[in-house]
Amino acid sequence: MARTLLARCLLLSLLAGAAHGFGPLPALAAEGMAATEIMLPVPTVTIYPGDTIKDSMLRMQAYPSTFRARSAVIDAPAAIAGRQARRMLLPGEPVPVNAVDDPRLVSRGAPTQMIFEENGLVITTVGAPLQNGGLGETIRVRNTDTNRIVLGTVMADGRIRIGAQ
Repeated sequence: MARTLLARCLLLSLLAGAAHGFGPLPALAAEGMAATEIMLPVPTVTIYPGDTIKDSMLRMQAYPSTFRARSAVIDAPAAIAGRQARRMLLPGEPVPVNAVDDPRLVSRGAPTQMIFEENGLVITTVGAPLQNGGLGETIRVRNTDTNRIVLGTVMADGRIRIGAQ
């Protein structure tokens, strides 16, 4: 509070000095007065939890350079498009970093095919993932035949690759 009051007083004294012929307005004061804007991607429609965010659901909106969000927000549309909403996103509001997540290909507890491949040998079985997983993530999976817990990597088709990789 005191800092902003001091800054305002300094700016007023600079302007008063320039108005009374004590010299030109300093370049720094003139630059500080120019309002710059930041552009942030915001939803154009209400996006519900679990929805995949598309480019068509976003637009860029200008905010003053003094804008302070409640939490860290995403500043590039490419960082949002193709991801999944973790909570409801309202139109015209900046998107918090923790409000989006990579789309999950594997859901915890849902029966999923596990695959082991090595030297031409292919073994497949069904497992129960112990956690959600997106593309390339390493997750724990319970083999439903043996009840053993193994680590596997989520593949693009939703299967889990286990063993030598």
